[in-house]
Parts: sequence; structure tokens; C-alpha cells
Amino acid sequence: MSQPASSQLTPIVLILGDEELLVTRAIADIGARARAADPDAEVRELDSSTLMPGELAEVLSPSLFGGRRVAVLRNGQDARKELVAVVLDYVKNPDPEVTLVVTHVGGAKGKAFADSLQKGGATVVPAARITKHRDRLDFVTGEFRRLGGKCSTDAAEALLDAVGNDLRELAAACAQLTADTGGRVDLATVARYYRGRAEVSGFTVADAAVAGDVAGALEALRWALHTGVDPVPIADALADGVRTVARVASAGRGNAYQMASSLGMPAWKIEKAQRQARGWTPDGLVQAMRAAAECNMAVKGGSEDRGYALERTIMQFAAARQGGGS
Repeated sequence: MSQPASSQLTPIVLILGDEELLVTRAIADIGARARAADPDAEVRELDSSTLMPGELAEVLSPSLFGGRRVAVLRNGQDARKELVAVVLDYVKNPDPEVTLVVTHVGGAKGKAFADSLQKGGATVVPAARITKHRDRLDFVTGEFRRLGGKCSTDAAEALLDAVGNDLRELAAACAQLTADTGGRVDLATVARYYRGRAEVSGFTVADAAVAGDVAGALEALRWALHTGVDPVPIADALADGVRTVARVASAGRGNAYQMASSLGMPAWKIEKAQRQARGWTPDGLVQAMRAAAECNMAVKGGSEDRGYALERTIMQFAAARQGGGS
């Protein structure tokens, strides 16, 4: 059965997946737990593609001096059948003082080896590459929790837009923000730290405005304009934000993945819009869309103060969301 890397030390561990950050963390966690049990514990990493069966047998054999050991067999999918035979024979009667860790990227290559380890009772630590937007959001919010902080969902969305999908870069960004802010990270924080990226600024402004966060939206807007972001994509983002919420709200409640094809947008965007739709009325959305259209005309029509037009639209969104007009 799959278990997190933080579970108790077991004789055989299979780290299954190709996300290197998660693999590295799992190995580090096992090593740390071994050293917590025995400060002199030895951790050795070996490569399945070049390791000889006799070398592995020597590593796994009982030590004359005792003590806990961790043997990490990397790239289990590349292990030759002779090496696989040694491992599977060892699994039948493992040394209680040794933790054998096998990493395997998953997939068809070497699948029989991974399956046999699981059948042999190996603790499985999932380390698959994260491909879904919802899972990346969960990673970001979970990363802040792991570091002792807290991050709002809209801030996590903005951070993903700013940093991208690479888990190492996301983890580094989470660590930096936690260290610099004390762990309380909201939309305004992300806007402040990543204000130089135009694609973040526009959508960050829109997300805050649609959510009714006037202060966060105005702060993000001012950072964006201060760093030279063109007002046009910000106006487009405001229009797209409220239009998306209106489309999703009019479709009624339902499973985002089932609604994706009929609405012609990804499930993560529908889930986000469903959250943002709370607090909006149909009349309020009509007012906000009208305000967004007027903003687009002002910004694209060469208004003398395009920044003011954007600020006014944010205020109009807030008034519309509260059920009023302007």
C-alpha cells in the first residue's frame, strides 16, 4: 500500500515516479529518519544500470560492526535481470538494520520489477510527475504548510502563473516567500514579489478584482503600471475574468471535468471560476461586464488616463459584486 515518505522506516521502500524533486526529498527523508534512529547510519546511493549483482550483495550483507544502513538503488527500471534476482531474493528475508530503497520512474520498462517489489511488501512512496493544474495548486499550498506558512488559493494561482510548472522552482519560490514574509502569503504578496512579469500582473489584478479584493487588485495594478506593463492586457484580463465567471455561473453547479467540454475551457479554470462566482448575482455580473467593456473602450481608445480607467473598473467590480451599480 502506498505511504508517504514520512512513515516509519521499513526494510524495503519503492519510490515510484519520475519527479526528481519528490524522489530526492523521499530519499533525504529516509536518510534523516535512519540517522534519527542511529546518528552513525550510513547512506549509500548506487546506480542500477552499472551495478554488479555481487556489489549489491556485499552492500546488503550483514555488517560485522552493526549499525543502521540505507542502500539507495537508483534507476530500478534499468536493472538487469541478474541484479533484479538478487534484490528480489533479498526482499524475502531483509536485514532489519538495512533499509533498501529502489527508485523507479514508472512506466512499462522494468514494470515487472516494480510490481514484484510491491508484492513483496515494499512501502511505496509516490513521486509521479505532477501534470494537472489542480495538483500543482495543491503542491504549492502544501509546500507552504510544510514550511509552516499559509497561502491562499488565489495567491497559489498567481504564483503558478509567475513561476511556471517546474516543481523545483515552485518549491524555491515558496521557501523564499515564507522566509521573507513569515509565512502569510496572499495575492498582494505575490504581486509585490513578481511584479516584473506582465502575464502575472494582468491576471493577478483580474483575479483580485473579481474576488472583491479591492486593496489587492489596486496594489497589483499599481505595481504593474509602475513596472511598465501595458494597460491593454490588464483590461483584457479584467474582461476575461468577469466573462468567465458569468459563463460558469450561468451553466449551473456541476463537476468541472464534466462541464469542461461543453464550456470549452479547462477544468481548473472552471473550478477557479466556481470559487470566484460566490457572492455574485446575475445582475451584478451584467454590471461588471458592462464596466469591463467601457474600460476596454477607454484603454484601447487612447484615454488620457488609462490607469484611472482601470482603477475605476476595479471599484465598479466591487460595487457590482455587492449588488450596487456605479
